[in-house]
Parts: sequence; C-alpha cells; structure tokens
Amino acid sequence: MTVIVQPTGVTPDDVLAVARADAPVAIDPAAVAAMATSRAIVDGIEAAGRPVYGVSTGFGALANTFVAPERRAELQHALIRSHAAGIGAPMPREVVRAMMLLRVRSLALGRSGVRPVVAEGLVDLLNHSITPWVPEHGSLGASGDLAPLAHCALALLGEGWVLGPTGERVPAADALHAAGLVPVELAAKEGLALINGTDGMLGMLLLAGHDAGHLFTMADVTAALAIEAMLGSERPFLPELHSIRPHPGQAVSAANIHRLLQGSRVMDSHRDDLAHAVQDAYSMRCAPQVAGAARDTLDFVRTIAGRELLSVVDNPVVLPDGRVESTGNFHGAPLGFAADYLAIAAAEVGAIAERRVDRLLDVARNRDLPAFLSPDPGVNSGLMIAQYTAAGIVAENRRLAAPASVDSLPTSGMQEDHVSMGWAATKKLRTVLDNLTSLLAVELLAAVRGLQLRAPLVPSPAGRAALAALGEVLGDPGPDVFLAPVLETARQVVRGPDLLHSIEREVGPLA
Repeated sequence: MTVIVQPTGVTPDDVLAVARADAPVAIDPAAVAAMATSRAIVDGIEAAGRPVYGVSTGFGALANTFVAPERRAELQHALIRSHAAGIGAPMPREVVRAMMLLRVRSLALGRSGVRPVVAEGLVDLLNHSITPWVPEHGSLGASGDLAPLAHCALALLGEGWVLGPTGERVPAADALHAAGLVPVELAAKEGLALINGTDGMLGMLLLAGHDAGHLFTMADVTAALAIEAMLGSERPFLPELHSIRPHPGQAVSAANIHRLLQGSRVMDSHRDDLAHAVQDAYSMRCAPQVAGAARDTLDFVRTIAGRELLSVVDNPVVLPDGRVESTGNFHGAPLGFAADYLAIAAAEVGAIAERRVDRLLDVARNRDLPAFLSPDPGVNSGLMIAQYTAAGIVAENRRLAAPASVDSLPTSGMQEDHVSMGWAATKKLRTVLDNLTSLLAVELLAAVRGLQLRAPLVPSPAGRAALAALGEVLGDPGPDVFLAPVLETARQVVRGPDLLHSIEREVGPLA
C-alpha cells in the first residue's frame, strides 16, 4: 500500500504503515500545487524586501536581526546545522520515520512556503529507507521538536548521520550517494519550515496510542485468566451493573471479561456456591473500572492526536491571502498533556495487574493453590521472584507517570520562556507502555500456571488458548526452571496478535 500525502494530511493508519511496515510514500498532485502556491507568496515577499520572521530575519532571540538577500540561503543551512544539537542514543527507527512522514504532511498542507522539492526530498529518504540518526535528547516541545527535526533535515542536505543496516552511524552523504539521491539546497524560509513542528511528539503519541489500544484489550484477557485461576466470581461483570455507571470504557472492559469467563469448568466448579466469593478483592472486582478508565483516557488521546493531524504546525505560516503571520501552533502542550494523562492510566492498568499476581501467589489468598504456584514450595520458589520483578516495574511506572508537561525551562534569551516538554512526555509514555507489556506478561504467566494447577478442571476457551501459547516453554507444574526465557516468551505473546486472535476465534471479537 502506498501512502498518499493529501492536501488534507494523512491518517493514523498511514503513519503506522510508514513507520512500522515501510509503506512507500507519494505526494498527491493537489498537495504539490498547494505548496507551489504557498511558495510563490514567499518569493513575492522576498522580491518586495519586506521584513518577515524566518524569511529575512534571524531566529528566536535574533528575530530582529535583518539578513541580506544574498545570505538567506546560507541562513537556512546554518539554522539546520546549529539546531542539530541533540545528544544521546538514537531514537528508534519507527519514531524517526513517523516524524519524517508527519513533516511531509505539514509541508503538504500548503501553509509553510516551501518548494515541493523539499517535501519530495523527505519522501525520497523514506522510500529509500534512509533513516536519519536522531539523538534522544534535544527537544523541549516548543518551538516544536527543533533538534530532532533538524537532525532529519540535516540528512536531507547530505550532512550529519543516518542509521546503518545494523544500527551503526553512517555519514548521510554516503547513504544519499549510494541511493542515487542529490542533497537538497534550501531557499529562504525552508530550513525553518523543516524544523518548526510537533512531528516527533505526534509520531510517538500515535504509535503509543496504537500500542495502548492492544495492551488494554490484553489487560482484560490477563485479568480474566487471573480471576478464573483464583476462582473469582463473574457476577461483578454483568452488563446491568455497568449500565448504571455509564462510563463507556468500563462497559467495554466488563463485557470483555464476562465473555472471557464463559465456558469454563473452573468457573462452573464454584458458580453456585453461595458461600464462595461473596465479594472478590478490588483487584479482581474493579478490573473494568480501572481498565475502562484507561480506555476512556485513550479515547481522549486519540481525539487530540486526530486534531493535531489536521493542524498546521509551523511558524511563521503563509496564509492564502498573502499574509505571513507568526504563530504559537508549534507549542506541544496539547500533546504533552495527553501523553502524561495516558501514562498515568497505563501505569494504573499495570499496577492493578501486579496486585492480582501477588494474590495468585499468596497461599493465604489464592483459594487453595500452592504457595507461589509451586507444587513443592520450600525447595522451590515458583513464581516468587517474577512478582518481585513486577513490583519493581510498577514502582518505575509510578515515577514515569509524574507529568513532564508541568515542567518548563526558559530558552533562547527568554524569547522562548515557556516550553511544553511534550517530547519527554511522549517518550516516557512509550517506556510506560513497554513496562505494561512486561507486567501483563507476568500476570499471563501466573494465570496460566494457576489454571494448570486447577487440573483436571478444564479452563475457559481463553484459558485453553493461553495454555497452548505458553505451555511448551513453561512446561507442567514441577521443579523450578530458568524463568527469564519464559517471561520473554510471555512478553512476545502479550505484544503480538496471535493469542488475541486465537481467543477471538473461540469467543468472538473483543473490543
């Protein structure tokens, strides 16, 4: 599938296709025409000699410094070189590709005053799998992602570094030459247009939103399996109990968990026992209230990201009537707030999962399962230390859930005196979600072991699918095994689509 960048932009699925599936990219002719029209306005301003920020002046605190016409192309190249000042490990390839596509999107809206050749140059990099080396530190989230975008733009000029085949640092000039590409020579305004945007923040938020959607469904799966293994009740998940508190995400999670618990001989074994599980613990009974609130948070985040995909994030912007106006649309507060909010929600989804793991392992609370899910506790420790690992990850996620967007450090001689820290917010959100993957993997592992120990009772279709996914690497209950490879496999199962697809084939689609 070729992703066509329209004059109206791109979709979240387009970003995922380019970032993760290396989909080829093309620019719609109407977008090319919009860029050419916008560029003609900038050319007219240059010819008239009018002072306009970023066209005939310096940048930031140097906005009142006039630049002579013969030095304006030099100005744009100097801007890219000076702003490519990041430091640290390179950002993941998928993040950089998302960022590049989103910058093409922004230029293609026809409000940046660049020649089509600039956007086409970025498309060439994407289509030749040339990924700029973008260090992790450098962006404050206003004026957009200046340093990360400058590292992308520098590769377009045939300077700086790109990622090699095995992640090594390769000179951009060599990569362009090998691909038969010619470096772009910038004209007035174009360097600024390449770096003034929220594309890094938005790219990470879109990737994180996609991942969170999958993980929140998997959180319902692992919660249901843990509840089944602990002989919990399915009654708290009845639809009539959630219709009286009409939070949409809560209803979805409750419906998922209730469906996953059907068809289980484990559940049948105690369903009619009136003395059993009059009230389950909060970590069991309130699973849909927590995961559902996270789903509602994700809906908000998707709304914000969708709006940003329709937005012109540049400064200055070229209006159709010929005006060139300074804006603050590059400020990342909307994205930073959204990322921090989702990080809080994802951290809590992981925290309640860890509480269920602890309950599953505790002989005093796990309803007749052996201590730490070992058939021979004492000599063997079972999953004791897997819960330690989960507890440590929960603690890290709590630290990461502290909002980045409430922080601000003034820069550029106090011209840029309030910044969003949106890059930091979206970057740490991705870490929180990776940690959530690990936490759900521990819960999946504990639930599977618990269901194994309920034999000969046959678990639910979801339980049987989970046993099939992990049974070979986990083995039957017995002496302790090297757990790290088992946990890694569980992480892959949680992250990937196969277990979810297997379950949905049996119980129908989960939301």
